[in-house]
Amino acid sequence: MEYNKILTDDEFMEIKQHGNSDYPFQYYYDNLELFDFHCIEWHWHREFEFLYVESGKVICGIGEKQIALSEGEGIFINSKILHRFYTSSVGIIPNFLCMPEFIAPENSLIYKKYMLPVISSNILFQCFRSDVSWQTRIIQNMIKIMEIQKDEKIRELATLAWVEDLWLTFYENINVSNKEEAQTVDEGGQKRVQLMMQYIHENYKHDLSLDEIASYIGISKSTALHLFHRFLHTTPVNYLIGYRLQTASWLLKNTNKKIKTISYESGFHNVDYFCRVFKKRYQLTPSEYRCMHLKNSITRK
Repeated sequence: MEYNKILTDDEFMEIKQHGNSDYPFQYYYDNLELFDFHCIEWHWHREFEFLYVESGKVICGIGEKQIALSEGEGIFINSKILHRFYTSSVGIIPNFLCMPEFIAPENSLIYKKYMLPVISSNILFQCFRSDVSWQTRIIQNMIKIMEIQKDEKIRELATLAWVEDLWLTFYENINVSNKEEAQTVDEGGQKRVQLMMQYIHENYKHDLSLDEIASYIGISKSTALHLFHRFLHTTPVNYLIGYRLQTASWLLKNTNKKIKTISYESGFHNVDYFCRVFKKRYQLTPSEYRCMHLKNSITRK
């Protein structure tokens, strides 16, 4: 079972590709209400990302920062940056991810002059608000890119044209050399957190302690706690429990396995404890949670 598992390479970057090698672009129409706790959890990828808030208010956790976005606003998230999205109520967030090579081949002049300076800069993210003229143009471009996804006849070609136009406006109005204005991230700290997350994702079925998680990358327990609080606003052990609960919720919604089996497969070796922490988190017992999602799936059909 690969629920929400982040597979990384030696640099701790997500292996999963959005789109494919022939067309390294992927569009998503995400409704945060459909996610547990209205949240797309922490993740990172090689592609850069543009996100638009179609409705509602959304909080973007990016590295150590929390950015509030309202309806009609958008954001750029640079390559390899740890981030998540959540809302307290409604949040429709169409978004697209693409590799820089979607715009130009890696060895080309366009890539070296206009793409590489941005993706290799210390720019963490860039918000787009409607009260700034060039940012309004970016938002309008994003909407056009999202709308064109419905047109199968010209979708790929039109997407490329609009993404190129968007990037031109973006490049013209950012200053990749101004380190004082740039939103930066501690790459070393982020990589340590990502490596600990990876270790948890690969070993959540086993008994794990804070000492074990910290020792895996050769740091102290206090440093591990500090890094998790700084980047993820939680502790390593609470993150582990949360990941186990996410795994259990997926199994409850997508399999007919017994509660006891799901408990063990999720890393909870005491069924009573599993049921208690599950109810505390979801306000439902595992059985009630399964029944609720079964009824919802029947209703949608």
